[in-house]
Amino acid sequence: MTMATITRDSLWTLETYARKRPEFRKQVIAHKKLRTVHLGEHVTLLFEDEMTIRYQIQEMLRIERIFEEEGIQHELESYAPLVPDGRNFKATMMIEYTEPGERAKALVRLKGIERKVWLQVEGSPKVYAIADEDLERENEEKTSAVHFVRFELNKDMAEALKYGVSLAMGIDHPQYEIQHARLPDDIRAALVKDLA
Repeated sequence: MTMATITRDSLWTLETYARKRPEFRKQVIAHKKLRTVHLGEHVTLLFEDEMTIRYQIQEMLRIERIFEEEGIQHELESYAPLVPDGRNFKATMMIEYTEPGERAKALVRLKGIERKVWLQVEGSPKVYAIADEDLERENEEKTSAVHFVRFELNKDMAEALKYGVSLAMGIDHPQYEIQHARLPDDIRAALVKDLA
């Protein structure tokens, strides 16, 4: 099985996207429900794939009214690396607090949390997130509210998941500990499709 990729030719023009957007948006919202994992009250991971990233690119082109070749290429280069490559899961991680003051304090307290998120294939050791390979989102004082993370699996883990073993996630941060949250079967099944 080859992984779907997003190319310049596979994107819709602004006019075509304007027509297709209402239906495509509905599909993407339903699709994201099976790719969203809440770890406690304040951390959410949206596991990206070809469809979620295609939507992100099309939305950026629409909002920014980008139709020149150079601009389109820039969006592709920015977002395409967020599509899993068949041996990993990639996710947008959001730290969510509704009240701005509380969020500001939490981002100081939770510094480094993006590297303490893990997933675990049943029978295998934990795999910790590799965070923010595109740019540094943390500074000396605090972490960011949004991170891009990658979980790299070995061949045995990928095969075990395809076979049907369970998948769990958690966070080992001293200020935000989530122990072994087993993912629902429908979410696990959706993520397994990312594996080649």
